Amino acid sequence: MSPRIDEQISDGRSRDGRPAWPMKPVNQRAVIVSLAFTGLVAAFMMTLMTPLVPELPVILGASPQDCQWALTVTLLAAAVSTPIAGRFGDLYGKRRVVLGLLALVVLGSVIAMFASSLAPLIIARALQGTGLGVIPLGLSILRDVLHRDRLGGAIALVSATLGVGGAVGLPISAVVAQYLDWHFLFVLSGVLSAAGCLLVWRLVPADTLRGEGSFDVVGALGLAVGLVALLLGISEGNTWGWTSPATLGLLIGSVLVFVLWGLFELRTESPLIDLRVAARRTVLFTNIASITVGFGFFGTAVMFPQLLEAPAVTGVGLGQTMLIASLCLAPSGLVMWAISPVAARLTRARGGRVALLLGIGILAAAYVLSILFMTAVWQMILVTTVIGLGVGFAYGAMPTLIMGAVPATETAASNGLNAVMRTLGSTIASAVLGVVLVGDVVSAGGVTTTSTAGFRLTFVISAGVAIMGVVATVLIPRHHPSYRAASIPDADDLSERTPSAA
Repeated sequence: MSPRIDEQISDGRSRDGRPAWPMKPVNQRAVIVSLAFTGLVAAFMMTLMTPLVPELPVILGASPQDCQWALTVTLLAAAVSTPIAGRFGDLYGKRRVVLGLLALVVLGSVIAMFASSLAPLIIARALQGTGLGVIPLGLSILRDVLHRDRLGGAIALVSATLGVGGAVGLPISAVVAQYLDWHFLFVLSGVLSAAGCLLVWRLVPADTLRGEGSFDVVGALGLAVGLVALLLGISEGNTWGWTSPATLGLLIGSVLVFVLWGLFELRTESPLIDLRVAARRTVLFTNIASITVGFGFFGTAVMFPQLLEAPAVTGVGLGQTMLIASLCLAPSGLVMWAISPVAARLTRARGGRVALLLGIGILAAAYVLSILFMTAVWQMILVTTVIGLGVGFAYGAMPTLIMGAVPATETAASNGLNAVMRTLGSTIASAVLGVVLVGDVVSAGGVTTTSTAGFRLTFVISAGVAIMGVVATVLIPRHHPSYRAASIPDADDLSERTPSAA
Protein backbone atom coordinates (compact mmCIF):
# COMPACT_ATOMS: atom_id res chain seq x y z
CA MET A 1 0.00 0.00 0.00
CA SER A 2 1.40 3.41 -0.92
CA PRO A 3 2.18 5.93 1.83
CA ARG A 4 -0.55 8.28 0.62
CA ILE A 5 -3.30 5.65 0.67
CA ASP A 6 -2.07 4.32 4.00
CA GLU A 7 -2.14 7.81 5.42
CA GLN A 8 -5.69 8.38 4.27
CA ILE A 9 -6.94 5.12 5.72
CA SER A 10 -5.08 5.21 9.02
CA ASP A 11 -5.20 8.90 9.87
CA GLY A 12 -8.46 9.78 8.18
CA ARG A 13 -6.89 12.83 6.51
CA SER A 14 -5.12 13.68 3.31
CA ARG A 15 -1.77 15.42 3.30
CA ASP A 16 -3.29 18.92 3.20
CA GLY A 17 -5.06 18.34 6.52
CA ARG A 18 -8.57 17.84 5.16
CA PRO A 19 -10.76 14.81 5.96
CA ALA A 20 -9.98 12.09 3.41
CA TRP A 21 -13.44 10.53 3.03
CA PRO A 22 -16.12 11.91 0.67
CA MET A 23 -18.08 14.70 2.34
CA LYS A 24 -20.47 17.39 1.24
CA PRO A 25 -19.21 20.98 1.62
CA VAL A 26 -19.29 21.93 5.30
CA ASN A 27 -19.73 25.36 6.87
CA GLN A 28 -16.98 24.87 9.43
CA ARG A 29 -17.81 28.00 11.42
CA ALA A 30 -21.42 26.86 11.75
CA VAL A 31 -20.28 23.43 12.96
CA ILE A 32 -18.07 25.01 15.63
CA VAL A 33 -20.83 27.37 16.81
CA SER A 34 -23.39 24.55 16.94
CA LEU A 35 -21.18 22.22 18.96
CA ALA A 36 -20.03 25.02 21.28
CA PHE A 37 -23.68 25.89 21.96
CA THR A 38 -24.60 22.29 22.76
CA GLY A 39 -21.58 22.10 25.07
CA LEU A 40 -22.80 25.19 26.93
CA VAL A 41 -26.26 23.68 27.27
CA ALA A 42 -24.90 20.36 28.58
CA ALA A 43 -22.67 22.09 31.14
CA PHE A 44 -25.57 24.29 32.22
CA MET A 45 -27.54 21.15 33.10
CA MET A 46 -24.87 20.17 35.65
CA THR A 47 -25.29 23.35 37.75
CA LEU A 48 -28.96 23.98 37.00
CA MET A 49 -30.21 22.85 40.42
CA THR A 50 -27.33 24.10 42.59
CA PRO A 51 -28.96 27.36 43.79
CA LEU A 52 -32.19 25.48 44.58
CA VAL A 53 -30.70 22.78 46.81
CA PRO A 54 -31.28 24.62 50.14
CA GLU A 55 -34.96 25.17 49.22
CA LEU A 56 -35.77 21.68 47.90
CA PRO A 57 -36.75 20.09 51.24
CA VAL A 58 -39.48 22.73 51.68
CA ILE A 59 -40.52 22.74 48.01
CA LEU A 60 -40.76 18.95 47.69
CA GLY A 61 -41.51 17.92 51.27
CA ALA A 62 -38.48 15.64 51.46
CA SER A 63 -35.45 15.36 53.73
CA PRO A 64 -32.26 17.30 52.89
CA GLN A 65 -30.37 14.01 52.44
CA ASP A 66 -32.91 12.71 49.94
CA CYS A 67 -32.94 16.02 48.05
CA GLN A 68 -29.19 15.74 47.46
CA TRP A 69 -30.04 12.97 45.02
CA ALA A 70 -31.25 15.65 42.60
CA LEU A 71 -27.55 16.56 42.24
CA THR A 72 -25.93 13.17 42.80
CA VAL A 73 -27.99 11.34 40.16
CA THR A 74 -26.99 13.91 37.51
CA LEU A 75 -23.33 13.27 38.25
CA LEU A 76 -23.78 9.49 38.13
CA ALA A 77 -25.76 9.61 34.87
CA ALA A 78 -23.13 11.82 33.24
CA ALA A 79 -20.25 9.59 34.31
CA VAL A 80 -21.91 6.37 33.14
CA SER A 81 -23.39 7.62 29.88
CA THR A 82 -20.41 9.61 28.57
CA PRO A 83 -18.00 6.76 27.65
CA ILE A 84 -20.89 4.57 26.47
CA ALA A 85 -22.25 7.35 24.25
CA GLY A 86 -18.73 7.90 22.94
CA ARG A 87 -18.41 4.30 21.82
CA PHE A 88 -21.87 4.42 20.23
CA GLY A 89 -20.75 7.51 18.35
CA ASP A 90 -17.56 5.84 17.09
CA LEU A 91 -19.56 2.89 15.80
CA TYR A 92 -22.88 4.30 14.61
CA GLY A 93 -22.39 8.01 13.98
CA LYS A 94 -21.50 10.82 16.33
CA ARG A 95 -24.15 13.31 15.20
CA ARG A 96 -26.84 10.67 15.64
CA VAL A 97 -25.77 10.05 19.25
CA VAL A 98 -25.51 13.80 20.00
CA LEU A 99 -29.10 14.23 18.80
CA GLY A 100 -30.16 11.29 20.96
CA LEU A 101 -28.52 12.74 24.08
CA LEU A 102 -30.06 16.17 23.51
CA ALA A 103 -33.46 14.51 23.04
CA LEU A 104 -33.02 12.87 26.46
CA VAL A 105 -32.23 16.27 27.97
CA VAL A 106 -35.41 17.70 26.42
CA LEU A 107 -37.41 14.76 27.82
CA GLY A 108 -35.88 15.29 31.25
CA SER A 109 -36.75 18.99 31.09
CA VAL A 110 -40.38 18.23 30.23
CA ILE A 111 -40.69 15.76 33.12
CA ALA A 112 -39.18 18.28 35.54
CA MET A 113 -41.51 21.06 34.32
CA PHE A 114 -44.45 19.15 35.81
CA ALA A 115 -42.66 17.57 38.79
CA SER A 116 -44.12 18.25 42.23
CA SER A 117 -42.32 15.52 44.17
CA LEU A 118 -38.80 14.20 44.45
CA ALA A 119 -39.07 10.93 42.47
CA PRO A 120 -39.94 12.43 39.05
CA LEU A 121 -37.39 15.19 39.61
CA ILE A 122 -34.65 12.60 40.19
CA ILE A 123 -35.65 10.78 36.98
CA ALA A 124 -35.60 14.09 35.10
CA ARG A 125 -32.18 15.04 36.45
CA ALA A 126 -30.76 11.65 35.47
CA LEU A 127 -31.94 12.19 31.90
CA GLN A 128 -30.43 15.67 31.87
CA GLY A 129 -27.11 14.32 33.16
CA THR A 130 -26.71 12.16 30.07
CA GLY A 131 -26.33 15.35 28.04
CA LEU A 132 -22.76 15.89 29.22
CA GLY A 133 -21.67 13.31 26.65
CA VAL A 134 -22.24 15.81 23.84
CA ILE A 135 -18.97 17.60 24.74
CA PRO A 136 -16.53 14.71 24.05
CA LEU A 137 -18.66 13.68 21.07
CA GLY A 138 -18.49 17.25 19.78
CA LEU A 139 -14.70 17.24 20.08
CA SER A 140 -14.56 14.08 17.98
CA ILE A 141 -16.89 15.55 15.36
CA LEU A 142 -14.59 18.55 15.10
CA ARG A 143 -11.67 16.20 14.50
CA ASP A 144 -13.61 14.46 11.75
CA VAL A 145 -14.85 17.47 9.77
CA LEU A 146 -12.53 20.44 10.32
CA HIS A 147 -9.37 21.33 8.48
CA ARG A 148 -6.38 20.72 10.73
CA ASP A 149 -5.49 24.43 10.75
CA ARG A 150 -8.80 25.25 12.48
CA LEU A 151 -8.95 22.20 14.69
CA GLY A 152 -6.90 23.35 17.68
CA GLY A 153 -8.88 26.53 18.27
CA ALA A 154 -12.20 24.73 17.88
CA ILE A 155 -11.19 22.00 20.33
CA ALA A 156 -10.11 24.58 22.93
CA LEU A 157 -13.36 26.51 22.49
CA VAL A 158 -15.68 23.50 22.83
CA SER A 159 -13.62 22.13 25.75
CA ALA A 160 -14.01 25.46 27.55
CA THR A 161 -17.81 25.19 27.41
CA LEU A 162 -17.66 22.67 30.26
CA GLY A 163 -16.57 25.44 32.58
CA VAL A 164 -18.30 28.36 30.90
CA GLY A 165 -21.74 26.78 30.93
CA GLY A 166 -21.49 25.93 34.60
CA ALA A 167 -20.09 29.28 35.72
CA VAL A 168 -22.47 31.42 33.67
CA GLY A 169 -25.40 29.12 34.39
CA LEU A 170 -25.11 29.61 38.16
CA PRO A 171 -26.23 33.27 38.24
CA ILE A 172 -28.96 32.55 35.67
CA SER A 173 -30.26 29.74 37.86
CA ALA A 174 -29.98 31.94 40.94
CA VAL A 175 -32.07 34.70 39.33
CA VAL A 176 -34.79 32.26 38.27
CA ALA A 177 -34.77 30.52 41.66
CA GLN A 178 -34.99 33.83 43.51
CA TYR A 179 -37.60 35.68 41.45
CA LEU A 180 -39.60 33.05 39.51
CA ASP A 181 -41.20 29.67 40.04
CA TRP A 182 -38.48 27.01 40.06
CA HIS A 183 -40.17 25.13 37.21
CA PHE A 184 -39.07 27.94 34.86
CA LEU A 185 -35.54 26.58 35.17
CA PHE A 186 -36.66 23.53 33.26
CA VAL A 187 -38.65 25.52 30.72
CA LEU A 188 -35.38 27.31 29.99
CA SER A 189 -33.37 24.07 29.84
CA GLY A 190 -35.95 22.51 27.53
CA VAL A 191 -35.90 25.45 25.11
CA LEU A 192 -32.09 25.53 25.04
CA SER A 193 -31.82 21.78 24.49
CA ALA A 194 -34.39 21.83 21.70
CA ALA A 195 -32.47 24.69 20.06
CA GLY A 196 -29.30 22.62 20.32
CA CYS A 197 -31.03 19.68 18.62
CA LEU A 198 -32.14 21.92 15.76
CA LEU A 199 -28.67 23.42 15.27
CA VAL A 200 -26.94 20.04 15.23
CA TRP A 201 -29.53 18.53 12.90
CA ARG A 202 -29.29 21.41 10.43
CA LEU A 203 -25.59 22.33 10.54
CA VAL A 204 -23.48 19.33 11.63
CA PRO A 205 -22.73 16.75 8.90
CA ALA A 206 -23.77 13.15 9.46
CA ASP A 207 -21.05 11.41 7.44
CA THR A 208 -18.20 11.47 9.97
CA LEU A 209 -15.60 8.74 10.41
CA ARG A 210 -16.84 5.51 12.01
CA GLY A 211 -15.07 2.52 13.49
CA GLU A 212 -15.64 -1.16 12.93
CA GLY A 213 -16.87 -3.82 15.31
CA SER A 214 -19.90 -4.37 17.52
CA PHE A 215 -21.05 -2.63 20.68
CA ASP A 216 -19.68 -4.24 23.84
CA VAL A 217 -22.84 -4.67 25.93
CA VAL A 218 -21.14 -6.61 28.73
CA GLY A 219 -18.35 -4.06 28.91
CA ALA A 220 -20.86 -1.21 29.08
CA LEU A 221 -22.79 -2.88 31.92
CA GLY A 222 -19.59 -3.63 33.81
CA LEU A 223 -18.33 -0.06 33.46
CA ALA A 224 -21.71 1.32 34.55
CA VAL A 225 -21.84 -0.86 37.66
CA GLY A 226 -18.24 -0.07 38.59
CA LEU A 227 -18.62 3.69 38.10
CA VAL A 228 -21.92 3.90 39.98
CA ALA A 229 -20.47 1.97 42.92
CA LEU A 230 -17.29 4.06 43.00
CA LEU A 231 -18.89 7.49 42.59
CA LEU A 232 -21.79 6.70 44.90
CA GLY A 233 -19.43 5.45 47.60
CA ILE A 234 -17.28 8.58 47.33
CA SER A 235 -20.14 11.08 47.11
CA GLU A 236 -22.15 9.57 49.96
CA GLY A 237 -19.22 8.69 52.23
CA ASN A 238 -19.61 11.88 54.26
CA THR A 239 -23.30 11.15 54.87
CA TRP A 240 -23.16 7.41 55.48
CA GLY A 241 -19.79 7.36 57.22
CA TRP A 242 -16.54 6.25 55.61
CA THR A 243 -16.39 3.04 57.65
CA SER A 244 -20.07 2.15 57.23
CA PRO A 245 -20.88 -1.20 55.56
CA ALA A 246 -22.65 0.63 52.71
CA THR A 247 -19.68 2.87 51.87
CA LEU A 248 -17.04 0.16 52.23
CA GLY A 249 -19.19 -2.32 50.31
CA LEU A 250 -19.57 0.08 47.38
CA LEU A 251 -15.90 1.04 47.26
CA ILE A 252 -14.56 -2.51 47.59
CA GLY A 253 -17.21 -3.77 45.20
CA SER A 254 -16.23 -1.17 42.60
CA VAL A 255 -12.61 -2.33 42.74
CA LEU A 256 -13.64 -5.96 42.20
CA VAL A 257 -15.95 -5.01 39.34
CA PHE A 258 -13.25 -2.96 37.64
CA VAL A 259 -10.74 -5.80 37.91
CA LEU A 260 -13.17 -8.25 36.29
CA TRP A 261 -14.21 -5.63 33.75
CA GLY A 262 -10.59 -4.96 32.80
CA LEU A 263 -9.85 -8.64 32.30
CA PHE A 264 -12.92 -8.96 30.09
CA GLU A 265 -12.05 -5.85 28.04
CA LEU A 266 -8.55 -7.19 27.36
CA ARG A 267 -10.00 -10.40 25.97
CA THR A 268 -12.89 -9.12 23.88
CA GLU A 269 -12.51 -8.41 20.18
CA SER A 270 -14.41 -5.11 20.14
CA PRO A 271 -14.00 -3.58 23.63
CA LEU A 272 -15.93 -0.60 24.91
CA ILE A 273 -12.58 0.97 25.83
CA ASP A 274 -9.30 -0.34 24.45
CA LEU A 275 -7.29 -0.60 27.66
CA ARG A 276 -4.06 -1.15 25.74
CA VAL A 277 -4.51 2.26 24.17
CA ALA A 278 -5.61 3.76 27.52
CA ALA A 279 -2.41 2.42 29.10
CA ARG A 280 -0.13 4.31 26.71
CA ARG A 281 1.88 6.80 28.75
CA THR A 282 0.44 9.85 27.01
CA VAL A 283 -3.16 8.74 27.51
CA LEU A 284 -2.61 7.37 31.03
CA PHE A 285 -0.88 10.42 32.50
CA THR A 286 -3.20 12.84 30.70
CA ASN A 287 -6.15 11.08 32.32
CA ILE A 288 -4.45 11.18 35.72
CA ALA A 289 -3.83 14.90 35.26
CA SER A 290 -7.49 15.27 34.27
CA ILE A 291 -8.54 13.98 37.69
CA THR A 292 -6.56 16.74 39.37
CA VAL A 293 -7.98 19.42 37.05
CA GLY A 294 -11.51 18.18 37.77
CA PHE A 295 -10.71 18.37 41.49
CA GLY A 296 -9.36 21.91 41.23
CA PHE A 297 -12.18 23.21 39.06
CA PHE A 298 -14.96 21.74 41.20
CA GLY A 299 -13.33 23.25 44.27
CA THR A 300 -14.58 26.65 43.11
CA ALA A 301 -18.16 25.37 43.38
CA VAL A 302 -17.57 23.79 46.81
CA MET A 303 -15.52 26.33 48.77
CA PHE A 304 -15.95 29.82 47.36
CA PRO A 305 -19.78 30.04 47.44
CA GLN A 306 -19.75 28.98 51.09
CA LEU A 307 -17.10 31.55 51.94
CA LEU A 308 -18.94 34.29 50.05
CA GLU A 309 -22.37 33.47 51.52
CA ALA A 310 -21.37 32.79 55.14
CA PRO A 311 -22.62 35.58 57.46
CA ALA A 312 -20.06 38.27 58.21
CA VAL A 313 -20.95 38.09 61.91
CA THR A 314 -18.88 34.92 62.15
CA GLY A 315 -15.73 36.82 61.25
CA VAL A 316 -15.12 34.37 58.39
CA GLY A 317 -17.78 34.81 55.74
CA LEU A 318 -18.37 37.75 53.42
CA GLY A 319 -22.15 37.95 53.87
CA GLN A 320 -23.17 37.95 50.20
CA THR A 321 -26.46 36.75 48.72
CA MET A 322 -26.72 33.62 46.59
CA LEU A 323 -27.06 35.76 43.46
CA ILE A 324 -24.01 37.93 44.21
CA ALA A 325 -21.97 34.83 45.05
CA SER A 326 -22.95 33.28 41.71
CA LEU A 327 -22.00 36.47 39.87
CA CYS A 328 -18.59 36.43 41.57
CA LEU A 329 -17.92 33.01 40.01
CA ALA A 330 -19.05 34.02 36.51
CA PRO A 331 -15.72 35.66 35.47
CA SER A 332 -14.02 32.29 35.96
CA GLY A 333 -16.10 30.80 33.15
CA LEU A 334 -15.80 33.85 30.94
CA VAL A 335 -12.00 33.85 31.14
CA MET A 336 -12.02 30.17 30.15
CA TRP A 337 -13.88 31.16 27.00
CA ALA A 338 -11.62 34.13 26.31
CA ILE A 339 -8.39 32.16 26.80
CA SER A 340 -9.39 29.29 24.48
CA PRO A 341 -7.78 30.76 21.31
CA VAL A 342 -4.58 31.50 23.23
CA ALA A 343 -4.54 27.95 24.58
CA ALA A 344 -5.03 26.63 21.05
CA ARG A 345 -2.12 28.65 19.69
CA LEU A 346 0.14 27.51 22.51
CA THR A 347 -0.86 23.88 21.98
CA ARG A 348 -0.23 24.13 18.26
CA ALA A 349 3.15 25.84 18.72
CA ARG A 350 4.56 23.98 21.72
CA GLY A 351 2.38 20.89 22.11
CA GLY A 352 -0.41 19.84 24.44
CA ARG A 353 2.03 18.83 27.18
CA VAL A 354 3.33 22.40 27.58
CA ALA A 355 -0.18 23.91 27.58
CA LEU A 356 -1.41 21.37 30.14
CA LEU A 357 1.64 21.98 32.33
CA LEU A 358 1.03 25.73 32.23
CA GLY A 359 -2.67 25.32 33.02
CA ILE A 360 -2.21 23.06 36.04
CA GLY A 361 0.68 25.22 37.24
CA ILE A 362 -1.60 28.28 37.19
CA LEU A 363 -4.25 26.25 39.03
CA ALA A 364 -1.77 25.36 41.78
CA ALA A 365 -0.61 28.97 42.05
CA ALA A 366 -4.21 30.21 42.32
CA TYR A 367 -4.92 27.97 45.30
CA VAL A 368 -1.70 29.05 46.99
CA LEU A 369 -2.81 32.64 46.41
CA SER A 370 -6.23 31.90 47.91
CA ILE A 371 -4.63 30.96 51.25
CA LEU A 372 -3.74 34.65 51.68
CA PHE A 373 -6.53 36.28 49.64
CA MET A 374 -9.84 35.29 51.27
CA THR A 375 -11.07 38.36 53.17
CA ALA A 376 -12.78 40.44 50.47
CA VAL A 377 -15.16 39.91 47.57
CA TRP A 378 -12.66 41.29 45.03
CA GLN A 379 -10.10 38.76 46.26
CA MET A 380 -12.53 35.90 45.64
CA ILE A 381 -13.21 37.18 42.13
CA LEU A 382 -9.48 37.45 41.48
CA VAL A 383 -8.67 33.95 42.72
CA THR A 384 -11.54 32.23 40.89
CA THR A 385 -10.68 34.09 37.70
CA VAL A 386 -7.08 32.86 37.90
CA ILE A 387 -8.43 29.35 38.48
CA GLY A 388 -10.54 29.73 35.33
CA LEU A 389 -7.43 30.82 33.44
CA GLY A 390 -5.56 27.67 34.46
CA VAL A 391 -8.50 25.37 33.77
CA GLY A 392 -8.95 26.99 30.34
CA PHE A 393 -5.39 26.10 29.31
CA ALA A 394 -5.74 22.58 30.73
CA TYR A 395 -9.12 21.81 29.15
CA GLY A 396 -7.89 23.02 25.77
CA ALA A 397 -4.80 20.79 25.92
CA MET A 398 -6.21 17.49 27.19
CA PRO A 399 -8.33 16.52 24.15
CA THR A 400 -5.40 17.31 21.85
CA LEU A 401 -3.09 15.05 23.85
CA ILE A 402 -5.68 12.26 23.93
CA MET A 403 -6.52 12.43 20.21
CA GLY A 404 -2.85 12.55 19.32
CA ALA A 405 -2.32 9.14 20.88
CA VAL A 406 -5.44 7.12 20.00
CA PRO A 407 -6.77 5.65 16.74
CA ALA A 408 -8.92 7.96 14.65
CA THR A 409 -11.86 5.58 15.02
CA GLU A 410 -11.74 5.69 18.85
CA THR A 411 -11.70 9.43 19.48
CA ALA A 412 -15.20 9.70 20.97
CA ALA A 413 -14.75 6.78 23.37
CA SER A 414 -11.31 8.05 24.45
CA ASN A 415 -12.57 11.60 24.97
CA GLY A 416 -15.48 10.13 26.91
CA LEU A 417 -13.10 8.28 29.23
CA ASN A 418 -11.15 11.51 29.73
CA ALA A 419 -14.40 13.27 30.66
CA VAL A 420 -15.10 10.53 33.22
CA MET A 421 -11.70 11.20 34.79
CA ARG A 422 -12.64 14.86 35.25
CA THR A 423 -15.95 13.80 36.80
CA LEU A 424 -14.09 11.45 39.14
CA GLY A 425 -11.88 14.35 40.21
CA SER A 426 -14.93 16.52 40.89
CA THR A 427 -16.56 13.77 42.95
CA ILE A 428 -13.42 13.26 45.02
CA ALA A 429 -13.23 17.04 45.56
CA SER A 430 -16.82 17.14 46.78
CA ALA A 431 -16.17 14.33 49.27
CA VAL A 432 -12.72 15.35 50.56
CA LEU A 433 -13.38 19.08 50.80
CA GLY A 434 -16.81 18.42 52.29
CA VAL A 435 -15.23 16.53 55.19
CA VAL A 436 -12.99 19.50 55.98
CA LEU A 437 -15.72 22.13 55.60
CA VAL A 438 -18.07 20.44 58.07
CA GLY A 439 -15.34 19.26 60.44
CA ASP A 440 -13.73 22.59 61.38
CA VAL A 441 -16.42 25.14 62.28
CA VAL A 442 -16.96 28.26 64.38
CA SER A 443 -20.16 29.73 65.84
CA ALA A 444 -21.15 33.35 66.38
CA GLY A 445 -24.50 35.06 66.73
CA GLY A 446 -26.29 31.72 66.51
CA VAL A 447 -24.70 30.96 63.16
CA THR A 448 -22.25 28.12 62.49
CA THR A 449 -19.86 28.10 59.54
CA THR A 450 -16.49 26.71 58.52
CA SER A 451 -13.58 28.37 60.31
CA THR A 452 -10.84 30.38 58.63
CA ALA A 453 -8.42 27.53 59.31
CA GLY A 454 -10.86 25.08 57.71
CA PHE A 455 -11.14 27.09 54.52
CA ARG A 456 -7.37 27.50 54.36
CA LEU A 457 -6.93 23.75 54.74
CA THR A 458 -9.21 23.16 51.73
CA PHE A 459 -7.08 25.57 49.71
CA VAL A 460 -3.89 23.77 50.78
CA ILE A 461 -5.40 20.40 49.79
CA SER A 462 -6.49 21.77 46.41
CA ALA A 463 -3.03 23.23 45.80
CA GLY A 464 -1.46 19.88 46.71
CA VAL A 465 -3.71 18.01 44.28
CA ALA A 466 -2.82 20.48 41.53
CA ILE A 467 0.89 19.91 42.22
CA MET A 468 0.24 16.18 41.79
CA GLY A 469 -1.25 17.08 38.41
CA VAL A 470 1.93 18.95 37.52
CA VAL A 471 3.95 15.81 38.31
CA ALA A 472 1.63 13.65 36.18
CA THR A 473 1.96 16.10 33.29
CA VAL A 474 5.76 16.08 33.51
CA LEU A 475 5.59 12.28 33.13
CA ILE A 476 3.77 12.61 29.79
CA PRO A 477 6.38 11.76 27.13
CA ARG A 478 7.79 14.84 25.45
CA HIS A 479 8.19 12.93 22.19
CA HIS A 480 5.82 9.98 22.18
CA PRO A 481 5.80 7.45 19.34
CA SER A 482 2.64 8.38 17.50
CA TYR A 483 -0.07 5.89 16.69
CA ARG A 484 -0.03 5.04 13.02
CA ALA A 485 -3.73 5.87 13.10
CA ALA A 486 -3.45 8.82 15.47
CA SER A 487 -6.36 11.23 15.38
CA ILE A 488 -4.23 14.35 15.22
CA PRO A 489 -0.51 15.00 15.60
CA ASP A 490 0.88 16.67 18.68
CA ALA A 491 3.31 19.53 18.12
CA ASP A 492 5.98 17.77 20.17
CA ASP A 493 6.10 14.99 17.59
CA LEU A 494 6.04 16.93 14.33
CA SER A 495 9.80 17.15 14.02
CA GLU A 496 10.27 13.40 14.33
CA ARG A 497 7.59 12.15 11.95
CA THR A 498 8.05 10.66 8.58
CA PRO A 499 5.41 11.48 5.94
CA SER A 500 4.02 7.95 5.94
CA ALA A 501 3.51 7.97 9.72
CA ALA A 502 1.86 11.34 9.97
